[in-house]
Amino acid sequence: MAAIDFIDTQKLPESLQISVNNSLNDWYQRVLELGLIVPESEDFKVSLAKVWCSSQFIAESCTRKPHMLIDLLSSGDLLTQYPSHHYSDALTNIAVSTEAELMAELRQFRRREMVRIAWRDLAGWATLDETLMDLSLLADACIQTALAFVYQQACDRFGTPLLPNGQPQQMIVLGMGKLGAYELNYSSDIDLIFAYLQDGVLPDRKETSYGEFFTRVCKNLVKVLDEITVDGFVFRTDIRLRPYGDSGAVIMTFDGMEIYYQTQAREWERYAMIKARQVAGDFDTGKQLMAMLRAFVYRRYLDYGAFEELRSLKLQISQELRRKDRLENVKLGPGGIREIEFIGQAFQLIRGGSEKRLQTRGIIDVLTLLDELHLLTADDATQLKQSYRFLRRIENHIQQYQDKQTHDLPTDPKVQQILAYSLDYPDWHSFKHALDTVRAQVQAVFDQVFSVTKQTQGQENSQKIWSCVADDSELLQHLADYDFQDCEQSLITLKHFKNSLAIKRLTTKGLGVLNRLMPQLIEALSKIENPDETLKRTLGLCEAVAGRNVYLSLLGENPHALQQLLRLLSASPWFGDYLSRYPILFDDLLDPRTLFEPLKKADLDTQLAALLANVDINDEEQLMNVLRHFKQQQLLRVAAADIMGIIPIMVVSDYLTWIAETIVSHVVENAWRILVNKHGYPAVCNDQDDCSVTGFAVIGFGKLGGIELGYGSDLDMVFLYTCQDGNAMTNGAKSISCAQFYGRLGLKIQHILDTKLLSGNLYEVDMRLRPNGDSGLLVTNIEAYENYLKNEAWTWEHQALVRGRFIAGDPGLKTRYEAIRQRILSLPRDAVALKNEVREMRQKMRDHLTTKEINKFDLKQSKGGIADIEFIVQFAVLALAAKNTSLTTFTDNIRLLDALQAHGFMTPTIAQTLKTAYCTYRDVGHKLALQGDRAIVDETQVAQLSAEVEKIWRTFME
Repeated sequence: MAAIDFIDTQKLPESLQISVNNSLNDWYQRVLELGLIVPESEDFKVSLAKVWCSSQFIAESCTRKPHMLIDLLSSGDLLTQYPSHHYSDALTNIAVSTEAELMAELRQFRRREMVRIAWRDLAGWATLDETLMDLSLLADACIQTALAFVYQQACDRFGTPLLPNGQPQQMIVLGMGKLGAYELNYSSDIDLIFAYLQDGVLPDRKETSYGEFFTRVCKNLVKVLDEITVDGFVFRTDIRLRPYGDSGAVIMTFDGMEIYYQTQAREWERYAMIKARQVAGDFDTGKQLMAMLRAFVYRRYLDYGAFEELRSLKLQISQELRRKDRLENVKLGPGGIREIEFIGQAFQLIRGGSEKRLQTRGIIDVLTLLDELHLLTADDATQLKQSYRFLRRIENHIQQYQDKQTHDLPTDPKVQQILAYSLDYPDWHSFKHALDTVRAQVQAVFDQVFSVTKQTQGQENSQKIWSCVADDSELLQHLADYDFQDCEQSLITLKHFKNSLAIKRLTTKGLGVLNRLMPQLIEALSKIENPDETLKRTLGLCEAVAGRNVYLSLLGENPHALQQLLRLLSASPWFGDYLSRYPILFDDLLDPRTLFEPLKKADLDTQLAALLANVDINDEEQLMNVLRHFKQQQLLRVAAADIMGIIPIMVVSDYLTWIAETIVSHVVENAWRILVNKHGYPAVCNDQDDCSVTGFAVIGFGKLGGIELGYGSDLDMVFLYTCQDGNAMTNGAKSISCAQFYGRLGLKIQHILDTKLLSGNLYEVDMRLRPNGDSGLLVTNIEAYENYLKNEAWTWEHQALVRGRFIAGDPGLKTRYEAIRQRILSLPRDAVALKNEVREMRQKMRDHLTTKEINKFDLKQSKGGIADIEFIVQFAVLALAAKNTSLTTFTDNIRLLDALQAHGFMTPTIAQTLKTAYCTYRDVGHKLALQGDRAIVDETQVAQLSAEVEKIWRTFME
């Protein structure tokens, strides 16, 4: 049978038909000479001409060894997608006794499989994902087989290194780059790093150290894989990514690697480690190494310095390509594969420590996540994924032509035509147009993400102001051009900042970040109403966080975040103080959709539950840090929306109260789990397998109970519990009595809430409203609590109960507490005696707490202030609830005033006056807090309101 009978080359470009026909006839003559029979396959026949044309490597390999292609066909391998374990299974069956035999077998195996992989790709039978995965799994299997052989040879010669438990110690092989991500390209080299757990000495005659032993193993492994023989090579192997590069040891212990990466590693090594994966060796021991490397790559804080590092690395690559006239490089050139990888990996480096999902290796998965996390637009993410697949397919086809490690577009017109044809384009021009379009789209996203812009004249002026390279007169004029009012003072402020100790201590890298940021800052201030004061506040914040380059990088890399910060600092110095204390919140400036939209109660609960789901119950510090960050983040949102007038005062207090309630609720739940984990369940739990908080309740008083929290409010609370037998023991290994259990639960809750960490505390906790105050038990039995309120409590404690509200814990106790509250508030009272006691208590507060400043008004304590309104309401509820229990329904003053009006205690006009005064005072108080001021104003500012409240006080209380 002649070759022409089943080979159709008519669909090939006319200029290629003759050479392909000749090459196919050469192969077929070899088949006939060897007496081989080509298995019948219509798919094979259809693909043959295109594949033969597209790959010299396939044509030459099959012509030199015709039986290889026949075997691929007859075995069905050519037409079949392999399962993931195929390569490792196939190599377990090879039988070799010498290193030379191993090298020959691996090379022949590699050539057969590379022909199969390229064929399936060029024929259009395999997806890109299949091609990349096959190449990666082939490399894995070859490395594992070679390592097993050379390791056993070394053990036979020198003895076996041991682990501390007496088991044989094997080394760990890390696959870097595309191998690590299962994205290996067709003719790629493989980057490997070697490590072993710990050193020791072998019992051989020379007392060979484990380090010497494994170094020999590594060198032999590289030789087996990399050395070129008559059969070619297995994989070009590069081990220069190891610590210290070429000058470093071939292999290091885990401890040695940890010290290196913690103290001496360069930033690009973090980038290189993103895709690191163990590909061979002891996978159990290797888990320790991978955990250490993850901590090196993914920082706990947001690391926006990665943008500058990758931008700089990309610039170096571009300059080198330009120098060598190799810009038509689909991997490293403009709009190439590397730019897509840099985009994904920049966000991984920045956010991977806090967003664990980003700790993945494959770039397609990363781009999908960036879309889901709204870090890239859906259109950009989709375009980048499509572009990546397009460019990787081109890269593979370039390399499949001659099995050469190149990423440059061909310059030979014939090879250009072959490449275009292999990719289903009619000619080079149409292919090149499509490629240029894709590269332009990639580069546009890259430039946007990495803020690649040209400097304008305005930026030159702002740069002069920051660098102070011109005369003061010129600098003052430039500041005036940017709409600064007090230019001389602003210039002095800038100079003082430049010469501050914090700035002088900056590293070269930190100074570079600052030099990039400050001109942008000066320009952005021209859009702010009070640029001089905002400059002062912003520089104070920058000085406070100067030691952490990452935060300055965030602002420099995100112009809209910088503008957002300036708007907030312009409106309130509170923001600068808050971010100085909790700079981790800088990231929240990035998205105005979330920054100005505080979460409702249900959303707060859902978000916090999700955050705490990843916290180990035994890691109390992590629990407290997560809670603190959550609170700080939510408080920032409320303040931002408040400052910008997006939410009214009543809603501000609602949001602040919801935040506190959510946190307290989860603190109670987690403290309960901690105690149960240690001591077991108390006797009140019926279902011992999954018993939520039972027999315990947190009652909130004051602003917490009244749903009126401010920005700096503490939490007034009382802890209650119920247990029929306080001496009954818990059912755990370290059992304690139920009374002890609930006492420790209260202590744990208080500890989690008010312990001061580097991340701050959650809330100041005030427990003085419990029975007998500071001298009483921290946690009170609910029956004893009612007895105390009924028989021992002072009138002011009953006043406090007006605002007492169940916050968290056992719903059953909520019902019991509310019944007790209603009974106590509804007790019959002598109105005259009650009025005297309330009035006396109010006078004591005025004597001790009211400001002594002349012509100043304390919004809470001065006559006609908040406390007067609260005391009027509390007196009325205590005096009237015996005859109208509906007055015990609410705990907030606004609804209580409505209820008192409905009851007829006060007229609608009086009720409205008190509500207006109360809301006004609180609104002013919130705004003062955000300006960093005390809740004290000039008397004239509230003279009319305070006079009206004081008049109402006299009407009801005197």
